[in-house]
Amino acid sequence: MTATDHAIDIARLAALAALDKKALDPVAFDVSERLAITDVFLIVTAGNERQVGAVVGGIEEALLQHDLRTVRREGDRENRWVLMDYLDTVIHVQHTEERALYALERLWKDCPPIDLELPDEVA
Repeated sequence: MTATDHAIDIARLAALAALDKKALDPVAFDVSERLAITDVFLIVTAGNERQVGAVVGGIEEALLQHDLRTVRREGDRENRWVLMDYLDTVIHVQHTEERALYALERLWKDCPPIDLELPDEVA
């Protein structure tokens, strides 16, 4: 089984919204073979707590325009690592230090990366 087009579309929309709020290094993985609960993990980085909050808000606003709402959101009290669950896609907005410390890319390196097909000027 591979990630659905719907899950990849959510990740793409979220990545574009995150980049619009100056997030860095969007990376997506197809975790559908490893996890039964979701198809795609999207990871983005923000430089400080305020920016983490802005990125989360930007993603939420962009996805609401497509009638997509989070099922669960965790970590927004500290704004160091916010997890946004959209069922098919789970979005991790991480402070630079958390991304380096927890190294989710290394944990999920066996999962296929997803080409988000972002425009060259923002990728």
